[in-house]
Order: sequence, then C-alpha cells, then structure tokens
Amino acid sequence: MRMMSVMTAGALGLFAVACMQAEMPDASEGAQAYTANCAMCHGASGKGDGELAADLSVRPADLTKLTRGNGGAFPVNQVLSYIDGYTRQGREDVEMPEFGLLLKGPSVPIATGEGVMTPTPRPLAALLAYLESIQE
Repeated sequence: MRMMSVMTAGALGLFAVACMQAEMPDASEGAQAYTANCAMCHGASGKGDGELAADLSVRPADLTKLTRGNGGAFPVNQVLSYIDGYTRQGREDVEMPEFGLLLKGPSVPIATGEGVMTPTPRPLAALLAYLESIQE
C-alpha cells in the first residue's frame, strides 16, 4: 500500500511539473472560444444580449459584471464550476449547455485561491482569461 502511495505521489508530482511548464493561454485565445461557444447567447460584448437571448426563458448573464458581483475579485472557482456544469446539475432554471469540448486538451495550472493551482484544460483556461479581461 505504501508503494502505491509513493507511486501516486510521484505521478502527481510529474503532472504538476508538466503543468507548470505549459504556456498559459491569453485572453485572445479565449476570445475565440467565447465567440464559438458563448456569444450566441451572451452577446459579442458579454452583456447577455446575444441573438438567441430573447428566445431563452432565463436571460443569459451579463458576463462583464462577474468581478463587480464578487466584491471586486474575479470569481475563478465559480466561473469554472458554472462552465463545466458542476454547479448547474439538476437545475431547471438554467438553459446553458455543458461545454464538453472545452473540458478536453492539455492542462495548464490555474490559481483557484489560497495558493492552490488546479490543472485545467487549456481551452477552458483560455475562456477564463478572456472572461476576466472583459470585466467592467
């Protein structure tokens, strides 16, 4: 059992080193993911006024006010959980689909608070960088 723990710790250590060496995505890379996956509902500007917004029973969120609504800090964990569908499971008041394609690909480390770095698929990390960049 101890050998398994050592092997697991070693594998996690190698994974962490690989993630730390990965180049972080920037907002321009995330803008492409946003345009392809989010703009139709949230609008080109992120204000919830996309071409499909009027047809939805729940108005899409204004994504430019996430930081303002979180006391001036961009809510990394909340945004990641919402995009990947974790916090929306079983809710009927949300029409936003889960974005499985954003959950695939090589991982990069994302600071999720209190010094914790979380391996996150690069497309999702890029989208996160873009959303943070459009905060008002």
